[in-house]
Amino acid sequence: MGAVVVRREELLMVLRGRPPGAGLWSVPGGRVEPGESDVEALVRELREETGLAVAVGDLLGSVEVSGFDVHDYLCTVTGGRLEPGDDAADARWVPLAEVAGLPVTDGLVATLRSWRVIPE
Repeated sequence: MGAVVVRREELLMVLRGRPPGAGLWSVPGGRVEPGESDVEALVRELREETGLAVAVGDLLGSVEVSGFDVHDYLCTVTGGRLEPGDDAADARWVPLAEVAGLPVTDGLVATLRSWRVIPE
């Protein structure tokens, strides 16, 4: 699952430090551990990858990544300090208009555009 976190015309993004997508920018997220709900996993993953606490909102949509269905949720930051960690080589707020110009994971730009998160 993944977190789509937008604030003041910026999207929270992480630079992947490990496969899949090592060296590419994406939204933060990861795998659901046994016994976890999507919400619990997102809260854990965001804290591990970005240092931020989040409230998980509505399901934005789902995509297939490396043979897995990935559910992406809208999230809101509730605390913490932005600092990359775990498998994130970097974490930052990227202006929405600049997301498409970054080296990103396959299909991310098209998906975010289809969900009207970033401009065409």
